[in-house]
Amino acid sequence: MNGSRREFLTASALAAGAALGFGGLPRLSWARREVGAGKRMLILGGTGFLGPHVVEEAKKAGWHVTTFTRGRTNADLFEDDPAVEGLIGNRDGDLKSLEGKTWDAVVDTSGYVPRIVRDSATLLKDSVGQYVFISSISAFADFDKVGIDESYPVGKMEDETVESMGENFQNYGPLKALCEQAAEAAIPGRVTNIRPGYIVGPRDSSGRFNYWPVRVKRGGEMIAPGDPSDPVQIIDVRDLAAWIVHCCDQKVVGVFNATGPDRKMSIAEMIEACKQGTGGDPKLVWIDADFLQEHGAGLPIWAPPRGPYTGFAQVDCRRAIAAGLRFRPASQTARDTLEWYNALPEDARQRRLAAMPPEKEAEILAAWKEAHPGG
Repeated sequence: MNGSRREFLTASALAAGAALGFGGLPRLSWARREVGAGKRMLILGGTGFLGPHVVEEAKKAGWHVTTFTRGRTNADLFEDDPAVEGLIGNRDGDLKSLEGKTWDAVVDTSGYVPRIVRDSATLLKDSVGQYVFISSISAFADFDKVGIDESYPVGKMEDETVESMGENFQNYGPLKALCEQAAEAAIPGRVTNIRPGYIVGPRDSSGRFNYWPVRVKRGGEMIAPGDPSDPVQIIDVRDLAAWIVHCCDQKVVGVFNATGPDRKMSIAEMIEACKQGTGGDPKLVWIDADFLQEHGAGLPIWAPPRGPYTGFAQVDCRRAIAAGLRFRPASQTARDTLEWYNALPEDARQRRLAAMPPEKEAEILAAWKEAHPGG
């Protein structure tokens, strides 16, 4: 997300989509059919970012896990793990390896197109007890208000047969909303639609949150964006994974926003958490949003809370919290993210930072000081 305009457009793309109406508390809708056979979970995906953490949390909770992948990404990740079975196929036309098997729950971490989600859910409707679909807060139609809950309208597409993400990913959110609906239509009453915001932590290849602990640790003069009170929302991938497994254990179904933490967090607090987690102590230079945009500064996670981004980082996740979602301190997330990042091969690190390079930051800092002599 280099360049402020790109960052703003990406945030705008994430602001598309929304809600399947429902009410009441999480409900129990099914019981395991094979008592004593052990808990069996299928993950559609499982070797990318969220998937491996779901696998590890599921194993801790006593589940036997099956992954379904194309065998291209981290194909050997679980090959020596007796608690994990690997099936090879393709969600777009080759689901044969899923036929004739049963699972207590399926976690869909790789559904982006409603046709593909519909095909998977239809095939599995008599083979699984619960279908957990990982959607996104991008499913909401807009973020014009603060405190959007699960009942807020979803984004729509004029032509629902379109499967491309579109320019600037403007179709990403509406497609996720259609995926939610496809899963519910195929397996009514047994679907858990989870809408995370920014998922962060170890294994994150997007580089969005990674930028902050890495930059804080480097120290020196550092751009801090907007106003210190501007809100941000993040969820540690391990907390999300643990809650997904909790939903499978407790048969929690319905639609849930899953972004955090469990209180309002400001960009200043997030940066402070990065300082605590990494031991870095940069000199913060707060620069307003308009100046950053004018000078092409791209800073991930943060967006100024105004206009179409008014409620972007203030989504209501109380329903998920009531259903057991818990959050670790952001300082721990920052610490562990930096540790993971530093362990990467040197040539892989830059690919996992989504923000401006040091030279660009220095250029903007100089321009800010020139425009504001005397501090």
